[in-house]
Amino acid sequence: MSLFKHILTYFFVTIYFSISPLFGQSGSEKPNFVLILADDLGYADLGYQGSNQIPTPNIDRLAESGIVFTSAYVSSPVCSPSRAGLITGKNQLGFGFDNNLFPAQPGFDPDFVGLPLTETTLGDKLKSLGYTNGIIGKWHLGEKDHFYPTKRGFDEFWGFLGGGHDYFIEDPNDNNMKRPMQSTYKKPEPITYLTDDIGDECVDFIERHKNEPFFLYACFNAPHSPMQAPEEDLKLFSHIEDEMRRIYCAMVYRLDQNVGKILKTIEDEGLGNNTFVVFMSDNGGPTSFNGSVNAPLRGQKTTVLEGGIRVPLIFRWPSTLGKGDTVDDMVLSLDIFPTFVKAAGGTVSEDYNLRGIDLMPFLTGKTDIIPHTSMEWKYTVSAAIRDGDWKLIRLPDRLPMLYNIEEDISELNDLSLQELERTKSMLKKLGTWDIFLPHPVFLEPNSWRTRQIKNYDKKYQLTQPEL
Repeated sequence: MSLFKHILTYFFVTIYFSISPLFGQSGSEKPNFVLILADDLGYADLGYQGSNQIPTPNIDRLAESGIVFTSAYVSSPVCSPSRAGLITGKNQLGFGFDNNLFPAQPGFDPDFVGLPLTETTLGDKLKSLGYTNGIIGKWHLGEKDHFYPTKRGFDEFWGFLGGGHDYFIEDPNDNNMKRPMQSTYKKPEPITYLTDDIGDECVDFIERHKNEPFFLYACFNAPHSPMQAPEEDLKLFSHIEDEMRRIYCAMVYRLDQNVGKILKTIEDEGLGNNTFVVFMSDNGGPTSFNGSVNAPLRGQKTTVLEGGIRVPLIFRWPSTLGKGDTVDDMVLSLDIFPTFVKAAGGTVSEDYNLRGIDLMPFLTGKTDIIPHTSMEWKYTVSAAIRDGDWKLIRLPDRLPMLYNIEEDISELNDLSLQELERTKSMLKKLGTWDIFLPHPVFLEPNSWRTRQIKNYDKKYQLTQPEL
């Protein structure tokens, strides 16, 4: 080889290795982010949570290789407000997002039925830091054009805008749960089974963007109603007599298979070490509507009992976080926003007024300060406050209820009269917080409030189902 060719070869090799860190994981300082959100998942319905009835090997492996949070809370017991809190890092009540999305009630402007345009999303923030952002699946933060995902910080969207969707059928004439999928980057193929389709689109997103820092918001519809599952999965659970529970188990099983697809793709593309994966549910399981179990928690979706607001949560980031660890301290879904932003090398201005905090100093042992000791919740007519181990619930049709969550996770022993001074103090704190909240910018129909109250008086399964 001539001297000139030696020099030329050296030149190109040097250039390649100098720019290669810009592409792929090999030298990239920015982690990828994958946020996997299940919909209406029961607290008890995963293998690592103690389920013997539903095999979830992929989510279990994620738990084994990451950090499991046992006291993780969402900011609302229903889908849309919970997602509004998650995507902004704020308690959504502070910007009037109290309810699930419904067509505007009389006197309310339909243009405001969605995530307020004044709010910065996690997508907005990561996009400003050089990330390519995609949301696959359920949006549920507004259907008007100005609320569209690609106008709220996301580069790509494949999925549906509403709160739920049929798993097998699309109908262009339907205006509810059978509307065709939307996509900003390709013409969508007809759906096969929605959970599989969401998983496949997530895989496609990762493969297309593997050479750049990305944020994938994987919003599964499962196991939200309608209760529908493939026949081959239903056969696996044919021994379960209760039909709704049988379908539910099949849906969670298929959800796990698709979480496995995502995790396998991350590994196959060599991205595993520097991809920050989070798995969680948007709220507790609606036991009455989908057959989920929240044991040992009492309550369900729509209630501010533990069964409505405490959810499974897993963090995995192999290059930075340990594995097989369990965190019992209270954390919030609102923490994901600042944690991701800081991990991406960004900062969060105090003007954002976030309720969430960056969890990395706590998780990496750089601070001994407990992330949260208190939190407030409100959903239409119900409200709650947690202060340390104590939790107070306020309903319009009865006296306040007080529980020691550390000793009574199932909230069976009301101590309000035995701890009268504590009850009065916490009720005052809750009222002071509540009175300064803005009026909701949209409302749900009154029927949902009546239905919500009834859910506090139901008997709930507080142990794992038999195999």
